[in-house]
Amino acid sequence: MRFDRITRRQAGRLAAAVGVPLLLLAAGATGWAQTPGDAPPAPPVVGPPAPTRAAPTATPPERVPVAAPAPDDLPVVDYDPAPKGFPADPGALDTTPLTEGLHPTRRIAAYTAPGGKPLAFLDPTISGVELTMPIAQRRAGWTAVLLPSANRTLAWLPPGGFTTVPLRDQIVVERRPHRLTWYRAGRAVRSWEVSLGQRGQETPLGRTFILGRTPPPESVYGGVDIFALGSVPDDPDSVPPGLRGAHIGVHSWYHDGELGENTTNGCIRLTKSGQRELLAEVRPGTEVVVVDELPAPPPTA
Repeated sequence: MRFDRITRRQAGRLAAAVGVPLLLLAAGATGWAQTPGDAPPAPPVVGPPAPTRAAPTATPPERVPVAAPAPDDLPVVDYDPAPKGFPADPGALDTTPLTEGLHPTRRIAAYTAPGGKPLAFLDPTISGVELTMPIAQRRAGWTAVLLPSANRTLAWLPPGGFTTVPLRDQIVVERRPHRLTWYRAGRAVRSWEVSLGQRGQETPLGRTFILGRTPPPESVYGGVDIFALGSVPDDPDSVPPGLRGAHIGVHSWYHDGELGENTTNGCIRLTKSGQRELLAEVRPGTEVVVVDELPAPPPTA
């Protein structure tokens, strides 16, 4: 019986002695499995190649035609009729508002086209009045403006020598209904009945602009300042000798009995109250368009 007890004790010790290394071995195996450095490398993942992006194509800068040197003896555009040879305004009867004006800051040459022929100079003022011309087109770095002292004509200007200003107003004159409508930001504000040019001295069609304002030279103008326009009579010889060289104007009259008739020498007459309102609200450089009739009457008519 003693032998059995001793044998059992020895067997227990043997089991304990063997169990500890087995636990250590198990623990070591677990530790090896959790150690990244000892883990076998993962197989590489092969996927589709990354998409390649084409390099952006640079847009070449627009070529600006060079301005030919302007001879010093070119005429300067003033109140007299402008020199001939400038291009016709292709949008002469377009009533889409021109919303930007150009003011020369020094004497600049006016050309027939971008890179074309210089025909005249434009000064910052005409007859002491600051000159602002509506911008009609832009092309190849050049700017086309409505030419003063001419009808339905553009002048092209190279870059530099001017500033631009916003134009918020427009005046549209309809010859058949004898109506002048003042627009602001494309919306009709007021309309007035007007007198226009008589036969042979019709008020010139097309786009022009307010050149400036001048005091009335005679009492017949009703004592209210006159807006001189950039346009001139289509037939300068048809007007009375005392008006030769004069521009078309927007002005009042000493009476309103001829409103709605063709009785002027080409000018646009409206009421004194209407003229005063335009003088107070509309700046020089504002576009004026004369058409036969709009497709539909303005909402103020």
